[in-house]
Amino acid sequence: MGLDVHARSIVAQAIHSDTGEVTWKKFPYDPAAVIDWVRGLAVPALTTYEAGPTGYDLSRRLTGAGIACVIAAPSKLQRPPGDRVKTDKNDALHLAHLLQLGQITPVRVPTIDEETARDLVRAREDCRHDLMASRHRLSKLLLRHGHVYDGGGTWTRKHDVWIREHRAGTIAYQYAFDASYEAVAQVLARRDRLDAEIERMADASEFAPVVTRLGCLRGMGALTSLALAVEIADWDRFTGKTIGTYLGLTPSEYSSGTSRRLGGITKTGNSHARRLLVEAAWHHRKQLRQQPTSALTLRQQNASQEARLRGQAGNERLHKQWEKFVARRKKATIANVAIARELSGWCWSLAIMTD
Repeated sequence: MGLDVHARSIVAQAIHSDTGEVTWKKFPYDPAAVIDWVRGLAVPALTTYEAGPTGYDLSRRLTGAGIACVIAAPSKLQRPPGDRVKTDKNDALHLAHLLQLGQITPVRVPTIDEETARDLVRAREDCRHDLMASRHRLSKLLLRHGHVYDGGGTWTRKHDVWIREHRAGTIAYQYAFDASYEAVAQVLARRDRLDAEIERMADASEFAPVVTRLGCLRGMGALTSLALAVEIADWDRFTGKTIGTYLGLTPSEYSSGTSRRLGGITKTGNSHARRLLVEAAWHHRKQLRQQPTSALTLRQQNASQEARLRGQAGNERLHKQWEKFVARRKKATIANVAIARELSGWCWSLAIMTD
């Protein structure tokens, strides 16, 4: 059975595996009605629908009712080039045919705890975007009125004092300034609340062991480690090589016949996890210290001896790779992505450890 699921409707197309008979029905978004209809077919059913904005609620309800459900990865669905008619019925029937042929690439359904933790770290990511946008609006408001800051780093306490010194002006300007300044302050307060909850979850949740082991690597603070832990969740699905492919960190390829041409990275998979790894990879460019930084030492003290040794080996290896790229005069941004790809493998090796 293929299900074309929307926010307000569900279209179901069922193919009998023996007779080939096709039946269909349209529902409002009511999982209970779908379950009753499936049960009324009087035969065991295997259902599928595409992963999308409606989430995994329907899958959980079907599974809870004893009906097998497979979530299909949308990027892996094959469609004939000549198929130019797209309707809900056709989409549902297409899914049913692919399921019957075994051509569905399944998506792992996270647990409710994993999904809520993922919502938390993604809310922190959204907050980061909002903060950049609100700061940009405030700085450009000042720039339009001829106020240019040249006192060093921006968004520091000194910079904040300078900003508040330039509030004077017309009533209209003051209202605009206050709105922009308050927007920055509100986002900062929201970010601090999210950071506090992420720190708490990193220390006391089912993800804490993985977060602790990942923290043995440079650039893997609580936020980055927890985000990777909840975004990837089941690390056993991968190997040290395949996790880079999953995260879209491997080069694309356009080869035919005797020609072989590699392009930029594929950028498929989880973009949030990929960005975090690319940012963490920059930390490995810095020279390794004989004595680790206080932050790294603090993260390592709760890890097992095996995890600390593994993390140290990873830190040394990744820095040596950086040195090789620098010696070859490789462009830094390209080298960093290559380091991020290898870093994902080191993260995997730590995540699958058992304490």
